[in-house]
Amino acid sequence: MKEIKKIFARTLRKEQTKAEKIVWELLRKRKFMDLKFRRQHVIEGFILDFYCHELKLAVEIDGGIHERRKDYDEVRQEIIESEGIQIIRFTNNEIINNKRDVLNKIEKSINYRPLPLPLGEGD
Repeated sequence: MKEIKKIFARTLRKEQTKAEKIVWELLRKRKFMDLKFRRQHVIEGFILDFYCHELKLAVEIDGGIHERRKDYDEVRQEIIESEGIQIIRFTNNEIINNKRDVLNKIEKSINYRPLPLPLGEGD
C-alpha cells in the first residue's frame, strides 16, 4: 500500500493543478524563508500537498473535491496532527487571487509556533 501511495504521489507531482503550480513556484528551492518543502509527500498513508519536515508543517490546498469529502478530511487531519504536524489550509481561489496573503499566512503560522521545550524539561 505504501508503495502504491508513493507511485500515486509521483503522478500527482506530474499533474499539478493551477493552484499547486503557483504554491510550488513560491516554495521550491528554498525560496520561502530558506525552508525545504516537498510536494505530494506521503505521511501515515496520506499524501500531503506540501510538507516541510524541518518544521513539521503541511500546506494543503482544498479544491472542489474537498467539499464532498469533509468527513474524510477531518479524520485525515486528526491522524496527521497526531504526528505533531501542523496543517495550514488554503482554497484554490485564495492561492490564485492572492499569493502574497498565502505567503503571509504561512509565515505567521511559522512565527507563532510554540518552541519545543529544551531536552530534559517537560518530562
